[in-house]
Amino acid sequence: MKVSDAIEKIRRDLVDTLEQLDRWFDLPAGSLTYKPRDGGWSIREVLEHITLTNHFLMIIIRKGKEKALKRYEQGKVPHGETDLDRLASIARPDAFSWDRPEHMEPTGNVPVEEIRATLHKQQKQCLDILDALSAGQGTLYHVRMSVQNLGKIDLYQWMYFLVQHQKRHLVQLEKILQEWRR
Repeated sequence: MKVSDAIEKIRRDLVDTLEQLDRWFDLPAGSLTYKPRDGGWSIREVLEHITLTNHFLMIIIRKGKEKALKRYEQGKVPHGETDLDRLASIARPDAFSWDRPEHMEPTGNVPVEEIRATLHKQQKQCLDILDALSAGQGTLYHVRMSVQNLGKIDLYQWMYFLVQHQKRHLVQLEKILQEWRR
């Protein structure tokens, strides 16, 4: 996919996914704290987990942005394409088993409005980074992603991974809500 198309896709998906996530904060408190029968996380905890995962992904993305921009300033020519399709399975909860690191597990102690504000802040940071890498510079820096043995992926793929991870949890949120309503 052309980098310009990839940037627009990531931008659209970031905005759309945040709009979808944002609606979850307006549910009644009982649904936000309901713990599924399988012992899984509540809606509130899933939303907190998303912000934690975003936080750690964004550390790599921000550092990579600086390195990519430096390479660009030194005269390196960005690649014209990036492959977002290889990240499609990340959004599907049943595509593979995923053992998250302990530091990405929710505490349940973060106020709901703080979680919401953090999601909005993280989205803005991603959009700002996309703007900074608008000439394709994100293809100049690759970092290894261990999930699904993706190997080294560029910064656009890292941002799309972040979006796909959020989409994965939108499916989970819907299942929790359906169970709560029964």
